[in-house]
Amino acid sequence: MDFFGILSMVGGLALFLYGMHLLGEGLSSVSGGRLEKILERMTNNPIKAVALGAGVTALIQSSSATTVMVVGFVNSGIMKLSQAVGIIMGANIGTTVTSWILSLSGIESTNFFVRLLKPTSFSPVLALVGVCMLLFSKKEKKHNIGTILIGFAVLMYGMDAMSEAVKPLANVPAFTGMLTKFSNPVLGMLAGTILTAVIQSSSASVGILQALCKTGAVSYATAIPIIMGQNIGTCITALLSAIGAKKNAKRAAVVHLYFNLIGTVLFMVVFYSINEFVHFAFLADSANAAGIAVIHSAFNIAATIVLLPFAKLLEKLAILTIPEDAEQQPEEDRVLVLDSRFLETPAVAMEQCRTATIEMSDLSKKALYDAMSLLAHYDEEKAQRVLDLEDKVDKYEDELGSYLVKLSSKNLTEKDSHSLSILLHSIGDFERISDHAINIKESAEEMTKKDQHFSNKALVELEIFTNALKEVVDLTFDVFKTEDLTRAAQVEPLEEEIDYLQAELKRRHIKRLRKGKCTIEMGFILSDVLTSYERVADHCSNIAACLMEVNDDAFDIHEYKLGIENKEDFEMSFKKLKEKYMLP
Repeated sequence: MDFFGILSMVGGLALFLYGMHLLGEGLSSVSGGRLEKILERMTNNPIKAVALGAGVTALIQSSSATTVMVVGFVNSGIMKLSQAVGIIMGANIGTTVTSWILSLSGIESTNFFVRLLKPTSFSPVLALVGVCMLLFSKKEKKHNIGTILIGFAVLMYGMDAMSEAVKPLANVPAFTGMLTKFSNPVLGMLAGTILTAVIQSSSASVGILQALCKTGAVSYATAIPIIMGQNIGTCITALLSAIGAKKNAKRAAVVHLYFNLIGTVLFMVVFYSINEFVHFAFLADSANAAGIAVIHSAFNIAATIVLLPFAKLLEKLAILTIPEDAEQQPEEDRVLVLDSRFLETPAVAMEQCRTATIEMSDLSKKALYDAMSLLAHYDEEKAQRVLDLEDKVDKYEDELGSYLVKLSSKNLTEKDSHSLSILLHSIGDFERISDHAINIKESAEEMTKKDQHFSNKALVELEIFTNALKEVVDLTFDVFKTEDLTRAAQVEPLEEEIDYLQAELKRRHIKRLRKGKCTIEMGFILSDVLTSYERVADHCSNIAACLMEVNDDAFDIHEYKLGIENKEDFEMSFKKLKEKYMLP
């Protein structure tokens, strides 16, 4: 093999790996995160877990991606370690689909229709269709499908180029001599492990082995140990991903390693023990791409069947390998669902950000309602809870803000880009609402310390104002969770009613002040409370307006509010609200 032959081989390998990357990326984008979200909602049924792991991996064409996601889910507390075991086993089965696709390149026939099944026959057509989709369509879904088609075509061209480049190696004694050494089960297994660990893809390393089969110099005696090693080498991605993760996430990665390691050792011991007596004749035959695919699938299916009943033992083994620390660090203040591993699957990352933001909104609302209840009856324990809740909301905002900025640089779908814009704008409003809860708490605290009280009339008016504020908060937070744009339009009239009530309550307080029925000191406290209420309503209005504006591919809250206040529906809603919250 001369210098130019080596260049052709390297070029073919580069195209093959890039095609595999494009194919996986396109498939992940088309799934829109739906497959990954199904993983997240996994049941405790181990057979379903295996089937789901196999299905998701077959569709996204990467067992490494599946296992890294599983490590992330376990690390975030979304998935239990026991649920992860079945999915990891299924991922090993799902990854064998790639080897079957690649085995199509070995089809040999003079029949026209059979030849059409050969990738080199239909890949050019797929490439042409894919390029047309990328160049002439503006729809994101068609772009993703075009990427899948081009990725598949590039993958098959790379495979073909690699196969053609290595054919002359059959006549190189040094190469055939090296392969003969790999027929030693231990050396072959080590070679497969190292190759897969370096390129971090068992599908790619199996593809390379299938390409080498074209030389005719690779026997099944050589191929089988290498395939076994490839199953061990693929664990490196999940192990690297688990660095710095929590205990259970590390255990999930270790379960992946133990599953492949134990399965490989069992297979090697049983297979070569039987071979000592039976002497399998096919070991001396030259391996082909289809044969490699059969062995790859058969091993992973057999390993799953044998080890699935012992899933609990694998789990215990992982726990023994990574035991609990004597002192556990408290983690309740962390935003558990946010994990850097999800950044490589943006659709999943967006779903986790949305979950975290909803948790943040619930904490903010709880702080606000606890603070408002302090105005009627001050309680030191509840006041401290308001401070703790506000502190947690601040942490959510910090982590979510940083995470969303990182996520914004990823390849997001149009829908996910909209969601990201909404979340980025909304987390600030939720945080400010919790800040106003602190202000209300401080006003209640000041009243208690100075032994001051609102007059009966002021209390009645404030209760009506509080009910109106609770309605706008409940509506806004529910609209944010459901993304109900019809109900989002109902927020602005409520916010306008809050503005009206604030102005009216201030006017009535001044009237009482002139009559000597209230003190200036209580006037300052009431003014602070009314201002906090009005600001909370403003932030609710911002959240609703953001939902509606981003949905319309625009973002100008000020213009939105100016426009909505001129509508007849707005006027009718505002009129009904004035009647509902009429002051006595």
